[in-house]
Amino acid sequence: MLFDWEPFEGLSPSHFLNFSFLPKYLSFFVQGVEYTLLLSVVSVALAVLPALLLALMRLSKWKPIKWLSGAYIAVFRSTPLMVQLYIIYYGVFSLIKVPQITILGFIDLSRFVPGVVALSLNSSAYVAEIIRAGILAVDAGQMEAARSLGLSKGKSMRLVVLPQAIKNILPALANELVTMVKESSICSILGMTELIWGAKTVANTTLKTLSPYVLAAFIYFLINFPASKAIEAVERRMRRGERT
Repeated sequence: MLFDWEPFEGLSPSHFLNFSFLPKYLSFFVQGVEYTLLLSVVSVALAVLPALLLALMRLSKWKPIKWLSGAYIAVFRSTPLMVQLYIIYYGVFSLIKVPQITILGFIDLSRFVPGVVALSLNSSAYVAEIIRAGILAVDAGQMEAARSLGLSKGKSMRLVVLPQAIKNILPALANELVTMVKESSICSILGMTELIWGAKTVANTTLKTLSPYVLAAFIYFLINFPASKAIEAVERRMRRGERT
């Protein structure tokens, strides 16, 4: 037998669609959405500056810097996020103590900060490649024209190339945020009160093992699908602007 159906015997649609727990436990999901969105936005925002530095290092002609940036990106893109989270939480933050302060009534900084650091370090490896691709998409003549006007290489990059690259970067950066909303669910393993943690808690408390996760999946869909469609619409509009 290729697949064991025994765990699913006796299951009916009511197991998937029984949301009788909602009146009592709705706050778990509302709080979970707030935590997830905050965790995702802060993580991606903090990833941008390190990613910009990594991208510029990758474009450097000095091989040691280029190699260091490439090594960082390779490590964080080639290892599981869960492993990175464990190493940062149990390793780095066993040495760096974050005070157990609760903000906004439900965010424990001693867990939130390590989670943000882990997600940001991971995201910066991906965002760095997004930024590098955006810079390379700018016509090389732009840099040459800026240098011919007497601007230094640094000023040419900052004042001429990067502003044009932003147009290429923004849609991909928005997609990274959508991805982060899903990736942040990994933080539930450390007890961070995001959406999956809320679904898990409700499932364990009510013994309804399927419907809380079905609801969580539906909420993720309601967040990510419209966001993805909006990003696609912006990309199409930007492409039309380029043609005109």
